[in-house]
Amino acid sequence: MLNDERLDLWSLDECHFQQHGTRCRMWIPPETKDPIVLHAPTRKSLALFGAVNFRTGQLVTMFCPVFDADTFEVFLRLLGRHRRRRFSTVFVLDNAAYHHAANSLPGSYRLDFLPPYSPELNPIERVWKLLRRRATHNEYFPTLDDLVEAVQHQILQFQHPNETLRSLCCKN
Repeated sequence: MLNDERLDLWSLDECHFQQHGTRCRMWIPPETKDPIVLHAPTRKSLALFGAVNFRTGQLVTMFCPVFDADTFEVFLRLLGRHRRRRFSTVFVLDNAAYHHAANSLPGSYRLDFLPPYSPELNPIERVWKLLRRRATHNEYFPTLDDLVEAVQHQILQFQHPNETLRSLCCKN
């Protein structure tokens, strides 16, 4: 399917970024005092739809207040402006209930659903992991706006089609 030049193939998913960030291991020189990483004691988060093009590595995202059939439909319409018109478009996505509710939208595209409980098969999961590593690992966000700014800054780095995201999509 990836070799078919007439196919515009996208990996689609959604994720949350928590204001408390992500803490992970890091190397500290032995002579250095133990680092202190501040942690926001909150459950606030931001919700983000995203799709990455397998062939080009183009990332399209949309912040939203909640994930449901209505916001998913809005995101599909946004994606419609980025797909190649003369090609058949396929969106690969998981089985969230609201993904199926939007299946009746008009347009020349197809939704291909992954098997249940198999996020490792969806390439955009690797994009989310990279985005989190670059934007939120070991970072302190005193406000939700600070988190939004950090995530938006990293998304801007991926705004145009690029080899980094394309290689994440084509990984075996």
